[in-house]
Amino acid sequence: MLTAFAAVFSFAVFSAAGRDRDVYKSMDAGTLSSIELVDSMADTIDSAATAAVSTLDGETPETTTVSNEENTTLLEKTLFTVTQYETPITMYTSDTVNVRNGAGKDYDKVGKLKWGTETTVYGETDNGWYEVAYDDAFAFIMGDYMVTELPSIPYLFVGDSRTVQMKMAVGSTDKAYIAKIGEGYSYFKNTALSEIPSYAGNGTSMIINFGVNDLGNAGKYISLVNNNIDDWINAGITVYYAAVTPVGDSASVTNAQIESFNARLQSELDPRVNWIDGYSYLMQTGFSTADGLHYTADTYRSLYSYYISVINQV
Repeated sequence: MLTAFAAVFSFAVFSAAGRDRDVYKSMDAGTLSSIELVDSMADTIDSAATAAVSTLDGETPETTTVSNEENTTLLEKTLFTVTQYETPITMYTSDTVNVRNGAGKDYDKVGKLKWGTETTVYGETDNGWYEVAYDDAFAFIMGDYMVTELPSIPYLFVGDSRTVQMKMAVGSTDKAYIAKIGEGYSYFKNTALSEIPSYAGNGTSMIINFGVNDLGNAGKYISLVNNNIDDWINAGITVYYAAVTPVGDSASVTNAQIESFNARLQSELDPRVNWIDGYSYLMQTGFSTADGLHYTADTYRSLYSYYISVINQV
């Protein structure tokens, strides 16, 4: 009620001011300096009073709505300058990397290149990106992911049939495999060992997983790995031995035998060999197997993710 009274009272005052305006306008120009100010204020007061009265009568004063689009401020993109090469050069991606339509993470992704992709580079920017050819157009890749020589594979898996089936489950992008079904120590020593330098080099994480087919060769595996660890370390390879993982009831070996094998390797391998305890991981999280020895694709994918999580912590 007080608000309504104040609005009506204001209206009465404003109306009086409006009636006096004609008197002010009839005065000489020399006397209008202060009156002109009053006149301007009266116009404003009239407008306010009209809005107040309209509200009392249940009317809504006319308003102007500004859309969200009109209020949107466009964010500026990263500014960069490209220095063109006289002759394009060939470079390689050192990891799976995004391709963008500008030299900055705030530009849109136009694609992705996997590890080791040969790429034609036309120039470089002043903020550390490369201008490349991509889908018949120019695009940009962050310089941290480009190298001038084909890089070593990020991950190399060496093992038996379980490693073969992991490859089938997770694929081979940025990964290589040296593995054969039904094999063990002899294959590791006579075949796989000589193939490792063809794949692994500086920056490679090598995961070895032998033993389920010949648990009695624990001592031989330990000697073979320990005798080669210096060469692998000097080549820039980070070495992991993945524990033999559990079996189901129908397997020809027992989990007790596997636990004994794992315990000996973990104890006697060179301390520079990183241990990945996939056995405990699967015993805790569970696993699915049709024949007691080999897993379903989902179990292999879960085990692979666990391997990578351990590697990322080293």
